[in-house]
Amino acid sequence: MAKSWLCPYCNKHCSIGKEDIRKFISTIYVSKDNGFMTSLTQIIVCPNESCREKTINLSLAYSDQNGNLESTFGNWSIAPESSARPFPDYIPIAIRNDYEEACLIKTKSPKASATLSRRCIQGMIRDFWGIKKGRLIDEINALETEIDPTSWKAIDSVRGLGNIGAHMEKNVNVIIDVDPEEAETLIQLIETLIDEWYIHRYERDLKMQKMIQLGKDKKTEKSKKNDKKVK
Repeated sequence: MAKSWLCPYCNKHCSIGKEDIRKFISTIYVSKDNGFMTSLTQIIVCPNESCREKTINLSLAYSDQNGNLESTFGNWSIAPESSARPFPDYIPIAIRNDYEEACLIKTKSPKASATLSRRCIQGMIRDFWGIKKGRLIDEINALETEIDPTSWKAIDSVRGLGNIGAHMEKNVNVIIDVDPEEAETLIQLIETLIDEWYIHRYERDLKMQKMIQLGKDKKTEKSKKNDKKVK
């Protein structure tokens, strides 16, 4: 049965089936008492003809001597190395760089990832809304009257998370001690804000420009018809 999947390379939603997925399982016998170590390598080939890139993930698990799963050691993305989405070039390079690096190190160093994410969020607020207050918490407070209530509640809830909220009043470059889940939440917030602010504005402007151009074309066409009638 096909399932929906978002390609990390072309950023397009695809339907993938068995023909797009390859799984390789290796089992290592540890000992009679210690059971088995199993590795699973999964390769997904993007079905989008203009992409066809390979996504490779590796997971390790331990099973007892009867084959019952005891514990999972971890999951790793081999390719692409980072989970960062490929955002368009019209989004400022500084924002994209901070976001991509935050994604790249979120499991190796959640606190460094969170620091980059906080700087990225501040960069977006300053660039998109022109709000500059010095501290991120003050800029977020000033943002409340500029955005819709749902977006504000999402931002406000994230800034209330554990150590993230406790350090909002400090400089964004100060390293804060957060867990991997908090670092991931900050990254998800960045992705949502990029979608809602930059991408939606860009797509709206494109639609408006098409409407404007259509109006101009119709006006020119009508003018030409009137000129022919006069002649």
